[in-house]
Amino acid sequence: MNPSGELHIPSMKHRCTPAEWQARVDLAACYRLVDIYGMSDMMANHISSRVPGEDGAFLINAYGMMYEEITASSLIKIDHAGKILDQPDFGELNYGVNKAGYVIHSAVHEARPELACVIHTHSWASMAVSSLACGLLPITQTAMRFLKIGYHDYCGVVLNLDEQASLVRDLGDGEALILRNHGVLTVGRSIGEAFNWMHRLELACRSQLAAMACNTPFVAVSQPVLEETWSNYQPGTRRPYGLMEWPALLRKLDRADPSYKT
Repeated sequence: MNPSGELHIPSMKHRCTPAEWQARVDLAACYRLVDIYGMSDMMANHISSRVPGEDGAFLINAYGMMYEEITASSLIKIDHAGKILDQPDFGELNYGVNKAGYVIHSAVHEARPELACVIHTHSWASMAVSSLACGLLPITQTAMRFLKIGYHDYCGVVLNLDEQASLVRDLGDGEALILRNHGVLTVGRSIGEAFNWMHRLELACRSQLAAMACNTPFVAVSQPVLEETWSNYQPGTRRPYGLMEWPALLRKLDRADPSYKT
């Protein structure tokens, strides 16, 4: 680390296929965006990406780095058993992988091979909603997208491999899951898609808490309209989520700080 407080991690580009390097760049961008949009928790939580063309391998953050400093080369490649397949030289910092991150993300990647990305956050809004008996309420159009969101009961810090089966069961074939008394998780067939689901879930949580704080009755929406709105948000009814905005989000990052690409 230099006097400016920046980590200098040797580039991993020459050790990756072009497809893996692109996944690294997109995943690093996702970490930066989660931080920019107020959903990071210092060095806690995790975002992972499947390694294209390499069965059973995925990329995840080094435990000890802030989201704002994640780069393509700082990501660690591990397999579903938690074995480190490749990692950069962190020098005396000697970073590794957070066990809870491995337990959660390996479970989803192994069970859902069609997915490219898994995002888990502990934002203030998602933690608050996860603690409410009512859960996420379909009181806004954005929240209606999550009308049939899954719930996973709290079992303590996710360190036990035995919890993987119930986690995967509760996620099912959906794109979002509320971890009760904990936070939330979203998935996607691309990194951009998973980020889109998380961004919208965060907005739904924040808007619900704001509405509840007003201490006045909600405007009711009929069940048929809720179902129709939910249906309009499902895969196959529109272009894939993230397809349009992801390039624009990368341009946003490039204007502010393109170091995520290194």
